[in-house]
Amino acid sequence: MAPTRLASKPIGVNENLNGIMSRGITTRSKQLATLKTYKDSLKAPNKRKADSPLKDITAKRAAFGDITNAFNKACTNTDKDKAMVAKKVTVESKMLPTLKSIKPQATLLNGKASKTKQLQKAATNAIETVQKHFAKDPPKQTAPRAQNGILKNMIRRSMGKENQNQSSNSAKSARSDVSGEPSLYTTALENIPNEATKDGYKVISEKLDKVNLDDSHRSLEEQTDIHKVPEGVVDFDKENWSDPLQVSRYAMDIFTYLKSREPHFLIDDYLQRMKGITSWMRALLVDWMVEVQESFELNHETLYLAVKLVDLYLTKSSRTQPEKDHLSKEELQLLGASALFIAAKFDERIPPLVDDFLYICDGAYTLSQLLKMEITILRVVDFDLGIPLSYRFLRRYARCARVSMPTLTLARFVLEQCLLEYGLLGLPDSKMAAAALYIALRMKSLGGWTPTLKYYTGYTIKEILPVVLAQNATLHKKPKSAISTVRNKYSHTIFFEVAKIPLVEDSVLSDIS
Repeated sequence: MAPTRLASKPIGVNENLNGIMSRGITTRSKQLATLKTYKDSLKAPNKRKADSPLKDITAKRAAFGDITNAFNKACTNTDKDKAMVAKKVTVESKMLPTLKSIKPQATLLNGKASKTKQLQKAATNAIETVQKHFAKDPPKQTAPRAQNGILKNMIRRSMGKENQNQSSNSAKSARSDVSGEPSLYTTALENIPNEATKDGYKVISEKLDKVNLDDSHRSLEEQTDIHKVPEGVVDFDKENWSDPLQVSRYAMDIFTYLKSREPHFLIDDYLQRMKGITSWMRALLVDWMVEVQESFELNHETLYLAVKLVDLYLTKSSRTQPEKDHLSKEELQLLGASALFIAAKFDERIPPLVDDFLYICDGAYTLSQLLKMEITILRVVDFDLGIPLSYRFLRRYARCARVSMPTLTLARFVLEQCLLEYGLLGLPDSKMAAAALYIALRMKSLGGWTPTLKYYTGYTIKEILPVVLAQNATLHKKPKSAISTVRNKYSHTIFFEVAKIPLVEDSVLSDIS
């Protein structure tokens, strides 16, 4: 008896067709059973490949509607088997089928092609039909505002004059998106102008035609008339009117506002209310703060703000707190370090770390003590750090008077030397800056108080003369080695050695003729 012939292992359409043909002789009944099994497998919703390239795209397009309905219309002319197979592919998941190409291999039984090849061909044709259908006119995702804008108005225009009233009503609803909120834009097709609107446009157009561009330029120049300067005064702000970095439009108002805030930060004779702290101790503290400013290369505004915070704190705390809670002389350096720490964070781009301030105190205080003092200072001054500073006024006055850098540096030396003087704390910062600049001009023999300085400072020579004499007396004091940081600082070539310039007598300063 001849041995039984076994068919070779079949090759299915994909991994879902594993086991389409069993081992042994393939009979017609087995082929029909296999075909039924394959059709039943297409009913399963999870047979589509999970890694389909259209999975993510299709899942995000909920606005496409029912894909099955669109597909059924396109498949009316196909044979029954193809329509059934393709429908089963889409109806369960409402997704496009996997685009994996099918490359069947022929299985020959007794020299003839098997029914499996015919089945594979039918499935391939069905998938190609689906792909061709969606490739012809693929739906495009449209944003909700676009649907309510241009697209909707295009449809409204195509309706003709018969539905003109209805389209005007829909235009109102079209200005709101799906969420019910009004649209952020109006399309060109949304508002079709009527006759009344056209007349309004015509009137506006006629008015625009009469506009002279030269008038607009003149109006910009006329804005400088807000701060008209008197005769003989150089208009510094007008010369820099077009420079946005100079803020010439607001410079005069800014410094007028700063001068108006000076009464809010007055320093009184607080040492009368305090025991254990003297003016000499304060001078030593300020001298040390100047040294810290030089060591950390801080801005001068930081130094002036820190000294102002020290005096404001001592003034206000001595008023409100009982005598037993007043600052002791052991905590005076802690107050100066904390004030510098606050000022650096307020004015510096890259302020020093808190560890740096603990280091410069030589380990005399802990981190918690420094932070606690910082909080206490801010509470006492009510977190108001926009304090008018004499250094800012000096820079403004020097720029308006067009003084040279050596002259400005000399005025800075005078002003910084006066920081150590306790008797000058009650004077306004703007007046202190004006007096320091006047002394510098006199020491350099560059003239006296000009009309330009009088206009921009707001002070006459008679108003600042008492302050000038007080500052000059401070400069004439015998230098002390314990508080010589400021003098040594401005004796350096970087500061033009202005501290070595000979001083002038009061008689020279008082000569206003």
